Amino acid sequence: MRFPARSGPFFLVFCLAALPAVGQEEQAASNVSTEVSRSEVSRQRPNVRLLTRAQGLSIAHVAMNSRPPVRTRYDCSHFVHRLYQKAGFPYEYAPSSALYAGIPEFRRVVSPQPGDLAVWPGHAGIVINPAQHSFLSVLRRGPGVDRYDSRYWQHRGRPHFLRYVRRNSADTPRNTVMLSHAPLR
Repeated sequence: MRFPARSGPFFLVFCLAALPAVGQEEQAASNVSTEVSRSEVSRQRPNVRLLTRAQGLSIAHVAMNSRPPVRTRYDCSHFVHRLYQKAGFPYEYAPSSALYAGIPEFRRVVSPQPGDLAVWPGHAGIVINPAQHSFLSVLRRGPGVDRYDSRYWQHRGRPHFLRYVRRNSADTPRNTVMLSHAPLR
């Protein structure tokens, strides 16, 4: 569509005037959809809650104090699964690709805390210190800590940060066994 040169300024003013109204409509629609999705989630999962910071710190503590051999037979997803079990937060094993896509035992979060998972397609680790962007995982040289914002990990894409979902005690099956904090073998 072509506009005569004389009507160009009028068209520009019209677009600039209409832009805030469009933004307000989109914001209102976004607020409604957010409210609907939050209420749907609370109806579907009323007895679940995300780990607290203290619980996340306990996972990071268990992870850092486990003394695995320099070379481990576990790959990264088995490694984090085992550490979560040792910390008393069991979940059914899932490879890193399934974790990245999303599983019911974890929720994606924007800001990680200690104990959360940092997951890329093909790799997983446990966040140790979000302020330092550090995570623990099985690396090329064996289990170790690295920065998830380093050039190597940035090349793999943005990680998904996942927080474990706790079920309220009424939802926890009676035969659930909490695992000890024994060292990794």
